[in-house]
Amino acid sequence: MDGGENARDAGRARRATGAGAAAGSAGADLARVLNDVGPRLRALRRERDVTLAALSEETGISVSTLSRLESGRRKPTLELLFPLAKAYRVQLDELVGAPTTGDPRIHPRPFVRHGQTFIPLTRYLGGLHAYKQILPPHYGCDAEPRVHEGFEWCYVLSGQVRLRLGDRVLTLTAGEAAEFDTRVPHAFSNPGDQPAEYLSLFGAQGERMHVRARPTAGGEGGEEG
Repeated sequence: MDGGENARDAGRARRATGAGAAAGSAGADLARVLNDVGPRLRALRRERDVTLAALSEETGISVSTLSRLESGRRKPTLELLFPLAKAYRVQLDELVGAPTTGDPRIHPRPFVRHGQTFIPLTRYLGGLHAYKQILPPHYGCDAEPRVHEGFEWCYVLSGQVRLRLGDRVLTLTAGEAAEFDTRVPHAFSNPGDQPAEYLSLFGAQGERMHVRARPTAGGEGGEEG
């Protein structure tokens, strides 16, 4: 065997090794994506405040199958993920957290919950969630405060946003921001005659931003700190 043949054999060996490593990496990526689907589905359902029974009714998937899917005991398939993506109004790659392969722009799909409009500003379901939210005039003035795990930050774009936080009442206007632990009873409302728009960042694990709102001496108003 001459030197040229040795070089060709070595080249083939290197290509085979590289192909094997690439296949192994792709397999590991796929396994990681599939393992993350269940927790992502559970987080999305809780974020949308939807019960398993309600989701079952909308998708035609049994409650037991949905529960096993969220817990990782059922392998996600296209037949299961497609109706879930349709119910949540998200794309399949967003639902499973597939790696970004091209256009980084986000194409938000608004949805309405409890009478207010949510416009998602983040692609993936893990970590912080960003939304633009729109409150109709005089929305939620009688809303009951609620509690849940996490930490929230909001920034008012236009109009007035009234935040009931524990026994405090804060009225935020354009350019003002607030952050708070969502385990404190809270409720948003719009006391004005025009729609109110604000940005909201929510971290289910308690991620914090660095701007706080403080009540004025009169019990209303907000300021940056």
